[in-house]
Amino acid sequence: MKGIIMIIDGMADRPLKELGDKTPLEAAQTPNMDRMAQLGVNGIMDSIRPGIRPGSDTAHLSILGYDPYQVYTGRGPFEAAGVGVEVMPGDIAFRCNFSTANEEGIITDRRAGRIREGTPELAETLNSMELEEDVEIIFKESTGHRAVLVLRGEGLSDQISDADPKHDGKKPKVVVGLDGSPEADKTARILNKVILKSYEILKDHPVNIKRMENGEPPANITLPRGAGAVPNAEPFNAKYGVKSACIAETGLIQGIALIAGMDIIEVEGATGGVDTDLNSITSSILENASLEYDFLLINIDGADEAGHDGNLKEKVEFIEKVDVVIGKVMELEDVYFILTADHSTPISVMDHTGDPVPLVIKGPDVRVDQVQEFNERAAASGGLSRIRGSDIMNILMDLMNRSTKFGA
Repeated sequence: MKGIIMIIDGMADRPLKELGDKTPLEAAQTPNMDRMAQLGVNGIMDSIRPGIRPGSDTAHLSILGYDPYQVYTGRGPFEAAGVGVEVMPGDIAFRCNFSTANEEGIITDRRAGRIREGTPELAETLNSMELEEDVEIIFKESTGHRAVLVLRGEGLSDQISDADPKHDGKKPKVVVGLDGSPEADKTARILNKVILKSYEILKDHPVNIKRMENGEPPANITLPRGAGAVPNAEPFNAKYGVKSACIAETGLIQGIALIAGMDIIEVEGATGGVDTDLNSITSSILENASLEYDFLLINIDGADEAGHDGNLKEKVEFIEKVDVVIGKVMELEDVYFILTADHSTPISVMDHTGDPVPLVIKGPDVRVDQVQEFNERAAASGGLSRIRGSDIMNILMDLMNRSTKFGA
């Protein structure tokens, strides 16, 4: 038997008055998800603990059976590993945005118009940065407006604050050390230099000149956040006795899988946004599910993007598009298929919340319950009741007859 966990990033939500007090998932037309609910056992899940607002990184770690309070050092190392940077012990890594700043240094667009092209050229220019410090700068683009930064050198620390102001209309935050150590103060000082110099060398870059000529916001500054050192995690395959792979759109999720020792399956046209190529993702799932892998982790990100943007129409439409993918994956035989979200990203909040998310497991001999629809409220009456993300792999391994008995 094989196992698949498909995580529709940020799919869960809160009721909205404009939808007649339904959530986007309840309002969307999802015949395949509903059919899966009817054929499976349902429940709701707190990816970490009730009321804890998880990041996508900590939520995925929990769902994969790792204690995020033990192994999570920050988002940066996962992002860096996911885009192909070989992070090393002592490195301090950050996730970054290509962003837009005006001449006064105020951020006018944190995502630089969701830039899609030209970021490799911008990253190459940033890698030429000289700081007159004993620290190497490694900058690499990820998908869309996303990128990673790695600081490599002696005497660095991840105990520093973020530069990202989180909202447009503000200047980048001044980075400071958090623990009073010389290493943290040194790292904060270097990062503040990187931010200032990024604007100096990107504002007149040919990529940005062309974007301004086309009426697009320039990607003229970088905003680092999520500082972290390389974590020490038990290899996933050894932990569960499987051969595993990950199909994900973003460097973050790919990085988590890589650090856990999973294979990465690249998908052409996977952007991490609502414009992603779902047909390509579907083909990749079906092709690789028939190979030697025992377990596939799948992450599809567009619903989360729409939630962060507060775009209700895009979120509902993307959920309906994903429903088609789920219908095709459901046709696989001899597979335990788990569908869930990693967290809620409500339209009304435009950020992650601690609201539990729906979950359904379809596969041979599951105890099918009475749930007829897949959504936040219907799933709550299912046979799984309310579980935590850390329960999922144990449940899956038991269903796949791969777990060991505890006790005599």
